[in-house]
Amino acid sequence: MLIDLLSGGLAGIVSRTGVAPLELYKIQRQAAYIEHATLRSVLKKEGIRYLWKGNMTNCTRIAPQMAINYSVFEYSKKHIKMENKDINNLVCGALAGSVSMACIYPLETVRSRLSLQMNSSHYSGILNCLKTMPFNQMFGGLGMSLLGFTPYCALNFAFYNKLKDNFKEMEMNKNANKLLSGGLSAIMAVSITYPTDLMRRQLQLQGFDKSVPKYDGIIDCGKKIIKTQGIRGLYKGLFAAYISIFPKFALQFWSFELFQENIKKCVVNI
Repeated sequence: MLIDLLSGGLAGIVSRTGVAPLELYKIQRQAAYIEHATLRSVLKKEGIRYLWKGNMTNCTRIAPQMAINYSVFEYSKKHIKMENKDINNLVCGALAGSVSMACIYPLETVRSRLSLQMNSSHYSGILNCLKTMPFNQMFGGLGMSLLGFTPYCALNFAFYNKLKDNFKEMEMNKNANKLLSGGLSAIMAVSITYPTDLMRRQLQLQGFDKSVPKYDGIIDCGKKIIKTQGIRGLYKGLFAAYISIFPKFALQFWSFELFQENIKKCVVNI
């Protein structure tokens, strides 16, 4: 389990750092009502390195989240034995997603806020954000996150393992198999669960800026988005999500198994 924890944490850091500018673009599209929320504004006012702003927070968040996520999934697979392999992966993925999200959620909120501020206009860093943000705002959107990330994670793991088995039968290159399976599984999963991710982001940003609408919970959030923007409003930023999510999860699944294999070899040699 320790190997899975370490491999998952490292895989999360590698994948998020690799696609940080694309991830920033996705968050900006989900918060398009904030005037300066564009990559052009970031480049003009802050410089190219700020395309990675919020990445340190993201890695601080994602390392423990992915460590917990993968280790819970691998642990669950050893103890939950269902006849149908796909359903087994679905159940184990759901457990992994819910446990990991609940454990690190305040850092997810911090990451969203640091990514959308301009020139440290709100917070000077992670600790400052945690100190000044009201406790209830730290967990804004947690219920939505659990409703969204749990099925997303379940579908992601199930699709990944299914695709990997299918590509293996086609005798695809091992590394290409993992990269393609990881990217496609994420695209398929997010296509089903995206509205929950959008609403989570909206709820996280309440109190951050005057332009952020006020919502009285998950149902109110959904109703107001549909009322003002229509059903399409629930899918704002989906294309941006596709752009970032394919390489992110291709890298994540590939690097997790790479780290897992190599760490096991090191342990055996020791």
